[in-house]
Amino acid sequence: MEELLELKQLLLKGDLKGSLAIVEELEEMGRKSIIKTIRSYAVILLLHLIKQQAEKRTTRSWDVSIRNCVREIQRENKMRKAKGYYLNREELKEILEEAYLNAIDSASLEVAEGRYSPEELETLINREEIFDRALISIMNS
Repeated sequence: MEELLELKQLLLKGDLKGSLAIVEELEEMGRKSIIKTIRSYAVILLLHLIKQQAEKRTTRSWDVSIRNCVREIQRENKMRKAKGYYLNREELKEILEEAYLNAIDSASLEVAEGRYSPEELETLINREEIFDRALISIMNS
């Protein structure tokens, strides 16, 4: 990575201010990558929660997918060395809200064999209940 080489040069020169700026940039890049990964799993998690609620049923496949997504979100969110989390509950809720449009679009293709538009499907579900269930699963498992 270009940033690491630049950081090395700045450290060798003794430029701590410039080095810290590069470190902050690297931290932000890492955080964005984690958020992107969590958002991807959140779309799949919400998709299956929407399908469960809209169809008032579940399948083993949906249940496994939900569990896997929850575990992957938890894994991505956990800081390895600092023993904390990258994102708090509110930030996770924001990511779920960002992922929702993609999830409802995908769910509209699958629920009832694709007979509902995303807007029609939204009238069949309780969005907040789905977010709450997703957050509880992520925070408590």
